Amino acid sequence: MSNSVIPYGKQSISQEDIDAVVEVLQSDYLTQGPKVKEFEEAFAKYVGAKYAVAVANGTAALHLNSLALGVKEGDKVITSPITFAASANCIRYCGGEVVFADIDPETYLLDIVKVRSLLEEDKDKNIKGIIPVDFAGRSVDLEAFRELADEFNCWIIEDACHAPGAFFKNNKREKVKAGSGVYADLAIFSFHPVKHIAAGEGGMITTNDEKLYTAISELRTHGITRDTNKYKNAASLAVGDDLSDADDYPGWYMEMQALGYNYRLSDINCALGLSQLKRAEAGLQRRREIAAVYRKAFKDIDQLTDRNYEAGQENNGHGYHLYVIEVEDRLGLYHFLREHNVFCQIHYVPTHLMPYYQERGYKKGQYPAAEQYYGRCLSLPMFPTLTEEEQESVIRLIIEYYQTKS
Repeated sequence: MSNSVIPYGKQSISQEDIDAVVEVLQSDYLTQGPKVKEFEEAFAKYVGAKYAVAVANGTAALHLNSLALGVKEGDKVITSPITFAASANCIRYCGGEVVFADIDPETYLLDIVKVRSLLEEDKDKNIKGIIPVDFAGRSVDLEAFRELADEFNCWIIEDACHAPGAFFKNNKREKVKAGSGVYADLAIFSFHPVKHIAAGEGGMITTNDEKLYTAISELRTHGITRDTNKYKNAASLAVGDDLSDADDYPGWYMEMQALGYNYRLSDINCALGLSQLKRAEAGLQRRREIAAVYRKAFKDIDQLTDRNYEAGQENNGHGYHLYVIEVEDRLGLYHFLREHNVFCQIHYVPTHLMPYYQERGYKKGQYPAAEQYYGRCLSLPMFPTLTEEEQESVIRLIIEYYQTKS
């Protein structure tokens, strides 16, 4: 094996990507220009949603969604402890309280049975929403969550950062893409370099709700609107001169009507994201091919559990942002692989065990499925440019490690 490092995730930048960014750098707009709208429209079409809003990152997307849905002090929102902390933190940004529900140990997704129990115990009806996470690229059954949410008058934000292009099948056996807005009120994506689509940084919000789309579009830019139909001040005040009979608003005028944020995404990022989006399906197919090789290689290793879907099949909706296995002696294997330049990762330290959330009352032992998963999980190298030779090296090292232990 060469001395080159094999990371768990890695961006792929083509000459077309470089050319797209250079074109923007040589244009009149580096930000707030036409590439933003172009990227939004292309991404909405890709996931099958009516609307998309490009934002600074996935965390900004979650925060804006929470604001648009009116999360406030005293409100409670359910999410998974096996996710990046932002899935929970967005509720805290708005003064709300996070309620964790344990995961299904077979899928690593939010356990709908546990969510129902929490909702039934909420006699004061303080739980306002649910944030299911499409963990590792496996889509949550949002049809079932929608039925549950409607029963208890809750909204849904789908955290689809791991799952562009992924899908699940509803009761009619129809493919429902992550972020399509068929069942969730809002969905969010990330364009961090290790994700399917790399824009350097960046995020996207998708929805089929026009009111939410409009609210988020304004909150993204300081809560400012330039829609004359929404202006609250009189035209005379907007002119600024002592012209009480002014009928028209001047071209420079705008109104900040809500406390928003600067969560814009630049044209530079959007150009890169748009270029990458053109290769999204090819990248997704390659991820599924890599998953099929892993699954075949690991099926007879007793010390390893592989709970990923059957890979490579036509109806396989998994997006394979991650290829997670559960192993015995995880720490030993982790260090052994690193000694051989294979840099795996752990996704994630359960959010409820972070000191911040422990200070808010959460304790070890509250979510046994999540904690058991955490003690065994390991994310293997998974990215479209992973070569056959590199993947064979990863597999060989894992087999070698457990052969020496037997």
